[in-house]
Amino acid sequence: MGKKRRGRDRLMTCCSCGRAVPRNKAVDYERRSSFTTDFRDQENVTAFSTTTEYYCISCAKHRKIFEKKKKQAERARERKQGGF
Repeated sequence: MGKKRRGRDRLMTCCSCGRAVPRNKAVDYERRSSFTTDFRDQENVTAFSTTTEYYCISCAKHRKIFEKKKKQAERARERKQGGF
């Protein structure tokens, strides 16, 4: 049997306020960003990257991330029920 951490979750720091939040309570948000070299050149290079940021519940509500994820989950449930 492997080691399992039963009593405590890892602490994540909020990106906004710096509060230490357990991982199961933290709201994770994937931020997508794109970088380009030059818009007018024909050899235009575009790079996409994603970073995962963790927010405490109060900051996620203030930035309206928490409600957005809740609505997305509701839509996904509706799609699963509607499409047979």
